[in-house]
Amino acid sequence: MANHAAPTRPDAIRRHNLAVMLSHLHRDGAMTRAQLTQRLGVSRSTVGALVADLTSLGLVQEDVPSGGAGVGRPSHVVAPRPDGPFVVAVDVDVQHVTIAAVGLGGHVLLREVVPTGSSAGTPRVVARLTVDAVERLRNDGCTGSVLAGVGVSIPGTVDRRTGRIGVAPNLGWHDEAFGSLLAEMVPAGLPVIVGNDADLAVLAEHRRGSARDCDDVVFLMGRVGVGAGVIVGGEPLRGHDGHAGEIGHNVVDVSGPPCHCGKNGCVETYIGDGALLRLAGRTLPPSDEAVAALFADARAGDDAALAAVRRVAEPLGRAIATLVNTLNPERVLLGGSLSQLLDLARAEIEKSLERYALESQRGSMELVQPAFGTDSALLGAAEVGFAALLADPLAAAALPA
Repeated sequence: MANHAAPTRPDAIRRHNLAVMLSHLHRDGAMTRAQLTQRLGVSRSTVGALVADLTSLGLVQEDVPSGGAGVGRPSHVVAPRPDGPFVVAVDVDVQHVTIAAVGLGGHVLLREVVPTGSSAGTPRVVARLTVDAVERLRNDGCTGSVLAGVGVSIPGTVDRRTGRIGVAPNLGWHDEAFGSLLAEMVPAGLPVIVGNDADLAVLAEHRRGSARDCDDVVFLMGRVGVGAGVIVGGEPLRGHDGHAGEIGHNVVDVSGPPCHCGKNGCVETYIGDGALLRLAGRTLPPSDEAVAALFADARAGDDAALAAVRRVAEPLGRAIATLVNTLNPERVLLGGSLSQLLDLARAEIEKSLERYALESQRGSMELVQPAFGTDSALLGAAEVGFAALLADPLAAAALPA
């Protein structure tokens, strides 16, 4: 006797189609009904019903273009509502925490940067900063809009299922239950997702940035620490327990400079912000301001700053070559301070890459800068914050007001 799969319920089909339509609008922006009909492969009447549903949920708005020389009725244009749901995105770095309200479509509505000195503080301090910002944004900045979730970017290893931080060495965090701590402090029922900064950066760039047309890509993130976010075959490379891409503490020379992790000669000690400042003879601790000043001096022709940039370019090319030989990406994005290095020393980086990468691997590979600059990880945090809403827009009605 033949087995017959249970028929798909109309409600499940509707939920699926709503999710697909909202995801297209979130990723690509305003579209006509005709374009949505083509993308979803459904009838015009079905698109009309889906648009009506999303409109009633307060997720999209519809406008009718006026004027124009076309014949007949113009197709209605559907777009995410600018005053619709938003997420709170948080990017934790060593010396500051950036917190933003981000709307559908990845639009940053409000932003604040909280300086934290030489350390971002304890997990509880960062959680309290986040919760305080959530309250301010809900009550003042985005009054009347629905808060759809919270996404947090951390420069360390993260268990995406639990939000537990294995190690964030530059923050001094070890085995911290940050995700559950934050989830207990935010309004009940609000989704909270925590991810690694490079993983989130490559997610944002793949969705709508410099890697959106590329299914094999590496995002090499350089700040005080160094990490890589990887997409293979269009899917994120997580590893067994979510720690793939932690290349900053790979040892390249046991007799190299000491690293704060306790080893010597880690990748980070050759291409991180601290290495750049040290090579320029600057004794300041790594900070955005110190690194920005060094790059400004290099552009102005300062010999020591230029020499430091060129000396970092060689090991950076080697690090990229290792990734290229191992992963065979179509594109490598250099983010954080590494983006500035690409600007100033592309020729030196490419020369080193050519020396160490297999010829068959490097042929069509591109080195590019991220479309979102220093906001890639922040916008990636927003993407995971929206994940629950995009997966089931009908759940929007159940979100905390």
